[in-house]
Amino acid sequence: MGVILMIEIKNLTKRFDDKTAIDKLTSTVKSGIICGLAGSNGSGKSTLLRMLTGVYQPDGGEILIDGKNIFDNAEVKSQCYYISDYPYFDSGDTLKKMADFTRSMYSNWDDDYYRKLCEYFPLNRFSSIINMSKGMQRQAAIILAFATRPKYIFMDEIFDGLDPVIRQMLKKLIIENVTDNGMTAVIASHNLREFDDICDNLIMLHNGKIVDNGSVDDMKSVSFRVQIAFNRDVDVDIFAGLNTMNIMQRSRYFSFIVSGDEAEIRTRLSSLEPAFIDLSPLTLEEIFIKEMGGVGYEVV
Repeated sequence: MGVILMIEIKNLTKRFDDKTAIDKLTSTVKSGIICGLAGSNGSGKSTLLRMLTGVYQPDGGEILIDGKNIFDNAEVKSQCYYISDYPYFDSGDTLKKMADFTRSMYSNWDDDYYRKLCEYFPLNRFSSIINMSKGMQRQAAIILAFATRPKYIFMDEIFDGLDPVIRQMLKKLIIENVTDNGMTAVIASHNLREFDDICDNLIMLHNGKIVDNGSVDDMKSVSFRVQIAFNRDVDVDIFAGLNTMNIMQRSRYFSFIVSGDEAEIRTRLSSLEPAFIDLSPLTLEEIFIKEMGGVGYEVV
């Protein structure tokens, strides 16, 4: 029986002095998908990414990539590429110089693909990268990363500083590499709107622990935004028995979040004989707010 291709996170713990950044975290990320990583400020997203790429050594537990421990393992690391939230370049670094360096480090480097990426992201290959804008520096990091043809790519706040056209180009690039080459992408971002149209799975973190973890489609299939209106005066008690949150009322109009089976919810709401009803899946941002509220992290 062959090795199952995936990322396995087992009882992972990371501490910095007296702070536990990652707290006995366990999860899996299947190969060939796009996995979003979201969380509250200081939740441990960046720490987890650095552990997934072998930058930080765990204080407990382990990370296996395709059955092999990532930390201090050159063979596994050669199949991975990490773009940090603040890509680092020296003052004399140009895209050409960094391409030459990266080519020497990664055996899967693809010169033809590198030239193609340089056409996608029209940067001056001979200009100093640190004199470029923040968005252009990220584009340089993207070119170098994808030209290595990584099996696993890890990106921290990669959409930050990119204009809408470049963001869409990057999404297309990620999807193409996942679909055509079986690449696995793990992306951390504060902006969950960027995840709505590309992510297969989502991991939500708070205080170093998983709040929710699973298929994006499954998450969206059990939580809904309801807008409902009546031709008569009713009270919020009319929704008793439904798993509701954040009910807002304006005269005979109500808006709220509800969780459960869609067909059962529709049947229950229709039995109330409303004048109008609209039931729509939550966005990932709304799901995140809902889940964070469940662990006490919410606006009060």
